[in-house]
Amino acid sequence: MKHEDLTKKIIACFYTVYNALGYGFLESVYQSALAIELRKQGFRVTCQQPFTVHYDGHIVGEFVADIVVDDLVVLELKAVRTLMPEHENQLLNYLNASHYEVGLLFNFGPTPQLKRRIYDNERKVYRAPERIAHG
Repeated sequence: MKHEDLTKKIIACFYTVYNALGYGFLESVYQSALAIELRKQGFRVTCQQPFTVHYDGHIVGEFVADIVVDDLVVLELKAVRTLMPEHENQLLNYLNASHYEVGLLFNFGPTPQLKRRIYDNERKVYRAPERIAHG
């Protein structure tokens, strides 16, 4: 699996934060705490990473990823009762619209949940032309 060692370490950080804070805070609290834990482990962390969505050579929208780790893995954080298909679709859309291929969806709900998704750059159709060249 792509970036398997990296994602295992990120997942360990998720559980460290979840075990310390538990359930009930806003996503922004978990984002800040997870960023601290990831940096403590030596990762490069970007919070609120902006991206543009392209269609047919035009910018049609923007989104903001919660966290990007080592410029390789997109993290989408939730603090909901349970993950829903639309949360997973959101992560897949982020991967499709960017040059990133690996994403983790974390839920800081009553029970910790996570999903790992891969979207190979060769399969993407909506990325910006400049990202395709560097993909």
